[in-house]
Amino acid sequence: MIRVLLAEDHGVVRGALTVLLNLTGDIEVVAEADRGDRVVAHALAASPDVAVLDIEMPGVDGIEATCRLRRAVPTCRVLILTALAQTTLLKRAMEAGASGFLLKDSPTERLAESIRRIAQGERVIDASLAVAAMNATASLLTDREAAVLSLVGLGATTGEIAAELHLSAATVRNYVSSIITKTGARNRTDAVRIAVDYGWIERPRPNCVTPGLRR
Repeated sequence: MIRVLLAEDHGVVRGALTVLLNLTGDIEVVAEADRGDRVVAHALAASPDVAVLDIEMPGVDGIEATCRLRRAVPTCRVLILTALAQTTLLKRAMEAGASGFLLKDSPTERLAESIRRIAQGERVIDASLAVAAMNATASLLTDREAAVLSLVGLGATTGEIAAELHLSAATVRNYVSSIITKTGARNRTDAVRIAVDYGWIERPRPNCVTPGLRR
C-alpha cells in the first residue's frame, strides 16, 4: 500500500481526490493538509511515501513546502499539482526536490499512476510541459551573471554579492550593468523578474538558499 499525504486548500477538491485515490486499492491517503506550512508536521506524524501538493496554498506555496519537506522527511517523494502550465514553475519544482509535476486537469487515473511511479523512484513530468521546457528560450546570461542576479533577487547588497562570489564590488556592478542591458530591464529588480519569467534563474526562495547569506 502506498501511503499518501494530500495537501490542497480547497476542501471539496481535497475530499474528492481522497475518495478517488482510496478507491484504487493500492493507494491510501493517510494525511491531509489545507496549508503549505502544515505539510511537514503532517508528514512527520503520518510517514507518507508520497506527498501530493497543490502548488498554490496559503502559508507557503507547494514549491516551498516541497523544499521544507525534502529536508525534514527525505524519504517522502513529492508530486506537485498545478493548474498553471508554466515551464518556470516546473524548473522551480524540480530544483526544490519534487519527483513529479502534473497538471490538475489530468485524469484521476493519470494521477494514481504518477503516484505509483514516483513511489517506485521514477520521475513524472506532464508531457506538454516537458516538451515546452526543452524548447525554452536559451539564457542570454553567463553562469556568473546568473549567479549575481540570483543573489540580487535575494536582496543581497553589492558588497554581499562580492563577498559571496569572491569578486570586487566594481566587478559586481559591471555584471549588473551587463545583465540590465541584456535583459532590457529598467533596473536590477526588473532584471530579476524577467530572468525568472524566462527560466534563466530560479525564483528567489530565501528559506532554500545557502546558510550565511543575508536573507
